[in-house]
Amino acid sequence: MEQPDKANDAPDAPSSAGEPEAGPSADASGGHGRRPGRTAALIGTALVLGLFAGTCTGYLVQAGREPTPLPPLSQPVLPQATGKAPAPLPAAQDRRVRTDGDLRALLLEKPPGAGKADRPMGDDGWRDLADYAGDYDRPELAFGRYGMDEFRRAAVTGWVDDGYRVEIQLVQFRQEKALGADLSVDHLQGGAEAERDTDSWAVPGTGNGRAYVHNRAETESGYEPLYSAEAYGWRGDVVMEIRVYGSERVSRKTILDLAERQMERL
Repeated sequence: MEQPDKANDAPDAPSSAGEPEAGPSADASGGHGRRPGRTAALIGTALVLGLFAGTCTGYLVQAGREPTPLPPLSQPVLPQATGKAPAPLPAAQDRRVRTDGDLRALLLEKPPGAGKADRPMGDDGWRDLADYAGDYDRPELAFGRYGMDEFRRAAVTGWVDDGYRVEIQLVQFRQEKALGADLSVDHLQGGAEAERDTDSWAVPGTGNGRAYVHNRAETESGYEPLYSAEAYGWRGDVVMEIRVYGSERVSRKTILDLAERQMERL
């Protein structure tokens, strides 16, 4: 086997015995007596050296340049708008001020000549959750449901006039995690609409209020037949509940008039 070259001026290594000497005419491939791939290796080495030299030159050129300043991190200061801030709404127009105050002041007033309610109406016009849930057939379920709906407080009033008993409640919700007012009205209206032989109308001036008149009286042994009407609506975080009872059918005008005037106060 041919030995590698040791120096440019060193003689070629002798061939093995019995084999022709190595020379230009003895290379079977017609080459110049170099190992296969040596030319490619030399070219590859030259390319690597060239790339290395180019990279070094690039670094030297970049190092000699002035550094490019970076853009500022802060944004330009914008001029402040001129003009006066709008004045706050007066308490009479700020609904939040009204509903966060004494909720009882928003209830309809008892008509002149009307008598007192014939059953207790809360504690000085207020009802807590336990008292409010007591109106339901299953108070324990109502207590839990209205507690989850973030019941806050309820204001109540009532009177007896011209043979009818009127009860009005304003129920307020915190509405921090749920739209309790909307949920409550959906539940109340759904219950009213489920009653058979019932007429209903939208309350004028509201987007969600409805009034209901039940044409069939409730009967119970030992008691006179009892007719009823009801109206429900909400504004903001306050629900309006109106119920009217009497020994005769409640007129559409009666329930709608009460509902419309009460919603106007919210």
